Amino acid sequence: MPPNGHSSYSLSNLDIRMIKAVPPGGNWKAIPKSIPSKRLDQIRISGGRTTLYGRLRWEAPGYTITTYFNRPGNGCYIHPSEDRVITSLEAARIQSFPDSFRFKGSKTSRTKQIGNAVPPLLAYSIAKQIRKFHPEIKNTADLFCGSGGLTLGFKWAGLRTIVANDIFKEAGLTFQENFPKVAFVYGDITIPDVTSQILGEIESHEGIDIVMGGPPCQGFSNAGKRMIDDPRNALYKEFVNIVQATNPKIFVMENVEGIMSLNKGNTFFEIKETFRDLGYHVTGKKLLATRYGVPQKRKRVFIIGSRLGDSSLLFPDELLDEKDFITIKDAIGDIKAKPTLDIDEEITVSKAKTHYQEFMQGLITPKQFFKKIRK
Repeated sequence: MPPNGHSSYSLSNLDIRMIKAVPPGGNWKAIPKSIPSKRLDQIRISGGRTTLYGRLRWEAPGYTITTYFNRPGNGCYIHPSEDRVITSLEAARIQSFPDSFRFKGSKTSRTKQIGNAVPPLLAYSIAKQIRKFHPEIKNTADLFCGSGGLTLGFKWAGLRTIVANDIFKEAGLTFQENFPKVAFVYGDITIPDVTSQILGEIESHEGIDIVMGGPPCQGFSNAGKRMIDDPRNALYKEFVNIVQATNPKIFVMENVEGIMSLNKGNTFFEIKETFRDLGYHVTGKKLLATRYGVPQKRKRVFIIGSRLGDSSLLFPDELLDEKDFITIKDAIGDIKAKPTLDIDEEITVSKAKTHYQEFMQGLITPKQFFKKIRK
């Protein structure tokens, strides 16, 4: 299927002037003071992340794709050789979404959907490892599913999501477009009717093997106060409640890397203890996406719990080392077309010259791609 989503984002004249001043691999430090910018003045005074106003390099992987990749000043999102920010198509590819995946909704909503997603290749690595030790595992429930990065990766590994939930309407449209056979429950998971619908779908399939998702953990306790009791953690609590109600063999929880050090590590400890109290063997680890074939230096924490044995065995071995990675050129070098005016307009890409481009264009499967790049 030809890709779409290759539509440019509007930039101010000032943005364009700043973009033109940044070389490949450069950042805000390359922008001369003769270009007036109050924000840059503040960054120069206080210091700023080296990714701000960053331009990608063809020969290196990208940095974390966030929900703000449509703005040059929020990260490293300037195209390697063109004076613009990357398009939704290019950002999706850097996240490892193949060209056949169709995002729905406005241009702005797509930045949120893509930036918040779990890279499908990273999800695939975990799912494949789970199936290696537990081939009998079949059904999953995807909570806080967003556009479906976890579901897609688990689908590639032969697992089936039977029910998914999210409150973000346009992400739900994307999910339903790409996974029409999955029962999608739209709404706030803290509302009893929504939870009842999720549990009803699970019961109709006589249970669930895996509950997965990335619940926001907005409020954290200090030492001595159980995190589950913090009223600000309603979403996390609902994830725990559904795990408790459905008693899956395995759960997979994803979050930002900062969760490991928050409150001097007490938050991370309390999360694991909450699930251990439910009878799970629990392991949490930080995974770097570049080690699993994703052309992006994205770090995410996964907490995996298992009733079937040692959960540490369910974390995948790294495919690539720090000196071997998928580059931006590998990922988007075949996209030669100029950005379109219509974000849903399909474009033609060049003949694939890398294994990653073959994978993105649907010419090889994820399994074949991993076999080709394995260290």
